[in-house]
Amino acid sequence: MSNILVLGGTTEASALAALLAARGDAAVLSYAGRVANPKAQPIPVRVGGFGGVEGLVAYLRAHRVTHLIDATHPFAARMSANAVVAAARAGVAHIALTRPAWAPVTGDRWTCVADIEAAVAALAGPARRVMLALGRMHVDAFAVRPQHDYLLRFVDAPDRPPGLPRHHLVVDRGPFDVAGDRRLMAAHGIEIVVCKNAGGSGAQAKLGAARALGLPVIMIDRPVLPARLEVHAAEDVLRWLDHGADRGV
Repeated sequence: MSNILVLGGTTEASALAALLAARGDAAVLSYAGRVANPKAQPIPVRVGGFGGVEGLVAYLRAHRVTHLIDATHPFAARMSANAVVAAARAGVAHIALTRPAWAPVTGDRWTCVADIEAAVAALAGPARRVMLALGRMHVDAFAVRPQHDYLLRFVDAPDRPPGLPRHHLVVDRGPFDVAGDRRLMAAHGIEIVVCKNAGGSGAQAKLGAARALGLPVIMIDRPVLPARLEVHAAEDVLRWLDHGADRGV
């Protein structure tokens, strides 16, 4: 009998949880704990880290998990890398449910950079109005570029003010649309957008808005992860559970 652990925190994880609940599969959804008010789920939920690879291996064994599904954010690199190693060590079938990366289309003005540090470096120069569409974890890294006016948008109000001397904070939860993001950028006179290549549709509106306004985008590439089996739809995970997981395909 299957006993499934889903590493979540994304819309894809929530969609998968609903499908697993509808089927009556034994499954637990795990959150890292960074969102203050996570969406209610139809399967049991745990919140918090595991304590690295060793902790995840111990959890998989203690709870007799048979299938590990990594549906974390594409930039949750450490968790995803740990999942690959822990699943192999615990002898647990493993798959990643992830969003296809975005690709530029006609009218986009992207500069692709490797990581947050490179994005900070790309903002050297005169003061501009910058939309940091990164979430709250990496914002303080941009404090070394204090000349800019930053527009921030967080899912939850932060416990402490962001460490940027000149910023405006919007607390809002997506999904967003192009018209709304275009209005937001125009209202704040945004001149450049910084974002991660998260993929999917829920966060794509800012790219369409930037394209419509002719704004340049600093696009942070996804981290490099160990080789793993990946699918892009929750239904593909179900097919894997039913037909491929035990054979390692």
